[in-house]
Amino acid sequence: MLNYKRYKRNPVVDFKERTWPNKEIEKAPIWCSVDLRDGNQALIEPMNVEEKMEMFDLLIKLGFKEIEIGFPAASQIEFDFLRKLVAEHKIPDDVKVQVLSQCRQELIDRTFEAIQGIKNVVFHIYNSTSTLQRDVVFNKTEDEIVQIAIDGTRMVKEGLHKYDGNLQLEYSPESFSGTEVEFSARICNAVAKEWDHATEAPIIFNLPNTVEMNTPNVYADQVEWVSNHIEDRENTIISIHPHNDRGCGVACTELALLAGADRVEGTLLGNGERTGNVDVLTVAYNMFSQGINPELDIENINEIIEVYERCCKMDVDLRHPYAGKLVFTAFSGSHQDAINKGVKAMNDRNSQIWQVPYLPIDPADIGRKYEPVVRINSQSGKGGVAFVMDTVYGYKLPKKMQREFADVIQYISEKEGGEVKPEIIMSAFKKEYIEAKAPYTLNFVDIDDNTGNDDTHVALDFEYNGEVFHSEADGNGPIDAVKLAIKQCVPEMDFTVQDYSEHALGVGSHAKAAAYIEMEDPRTGNRTFGVGISSNITRASIRGIFSAMNRLVKLSQEYV
Repeated sequence: MLNYKRYKRNPVVDFKERTWPNKEIEKAPIWCSVDLRDGNQALIEPMNVEEKMEMFDLLIKLGFKEIEIGFPAASQIEFDFLRKLVAEHKIPDDVKVQVLSQCRQELIDRTFEAIQGIKNVVFHIYNSTSTLQRDVVFNKTEDEIVQIAIDGTRMVKEGLHKYDGNLQLEYSPESFSGTEVEFSARICNAVAKEWDHATEAPIIFNLPNTVEMNTPNVYADQVEWVSNHIEDRENTIISIHPHNDRGCGVACTELALLAGADRVEGTLLGNGERTGNVDVLTVAYNMFSQGINPELDIENINEIIEVYERCCKMDVDLRHPYAGKLVFTAFSGSHQDAINKGVKAMNDRNSQIWQVPYLPIDPADIGRKYEPVVRINSQSGKGGVAFVMDTVYGYKLPKKMQREFADVIQYISEKEGGEVKPEIIMSAFKKEYIEAKAPYTLNFVDIDDNTGNDDTHVALDFEYNGEVFHSEADGNGPIDAVKLAIKQCVPEMDFTVQDYSEHALGVGSHAKAAAYIEMEDPRTGNRTFGVGISSNITRASIRGIFSAMNRLVKLSQEYV
């Protein structure tokens, strides 16, 4: 049995004045990518310079205006990378490069060397404030921890004379979620007092969920409480930096935005220490799915995945939100049926609003395709098979036929095991219906509707069990005339038409037509569909008759 008694609950915030539960996300936050810093340091094989350059270019293309590139004072590689960005004029004037440093003089001085020539910089300093780290790591009092932050702020302030660009200060009480809210507010206010508007840019207080310790509502309470107790809130940006230790990084981010956060630090697909940082793309796509402009250019998720996997040497999980290969896929038959009906309803209504069951967004809006939306296996139902036949091949199967053909595909799936790909489905459709040519085979048909009365005259060449027949008959339509012509040669043949439908396969004057005919053998009660394809709809119908007759014969043999 798990020894759960080794653990204790983390404290929550007694905050009855919270307002965030009654709010809604209405706009995108300030986004800051930390892929090149937090994301990179967590890679098994960190990015080389070329890969960092490719990632930086991607982040610029996606529209990030704030990008943290690393610890230039702590690593020669990161120092050189930043200088390479400057030398090659890679940093647009409207983008802020964020650099991170501990509150130590030599590191801050070295960081100022690294940022020379950059127009806009966020200078990010931090020190850990949690109760646990104050005790077991630093063995310092609250006053001593506050003094570290004040000293670091003063060092940046004094270093401003070394830099002629626009500098914005960011301070993080690291391990914020493990820190008493009163102490977090105290240390942030002390930093703001020391900074004293040293530059015109508003100070950023970053409140990181460095190790996710509690449910997302607790983090939201912490953010709102501290936000309410910042003394110069109107000149302050509240930033969050959620991690994902409990698997709630996205939820923590969204609730913290409700709680007043203005800015989000995260990585494209959630890479980062331990279980990772918050997945910025998921948060952004969630906003998009609610009709909110995420203010990032993320229409082509396939390109993002390609660069991410190449640079980070990590695979995107098949079930990763929005990005996974299977996330717009439905194996369940009821899901497939609902998707099929939802897409049809949208098309029928010419709706400009996306509303399809089980698909929160249109995959095409982010560069995905419809073809892999529905996948067929032994758990799939008639709706899924019908969806593939319609969206991939253009065959709109009648409702009653959908179950009949789904049974065929289910048999294949159970026999072969695993997924039945669209090309296998189409091959089975041709074999079962279009190519059903025994024992009845149509060789030639001539239809004459100009008989001088309401009848249709049919001249028919066909084979039955290898014997060749020629027959002619008049009927009250092509189907009736064909039936009479066949019966003259094969008296035991009998059928009644139960259902008929047709549609064009494609558009234009050269488009073929598909005809679906359900027929019943009155002697056995067996019913089945036949399918005929031709550039002429009447010939398609007659081919459908032969298809259905052959399937009725097959059914009667199966029951003998």
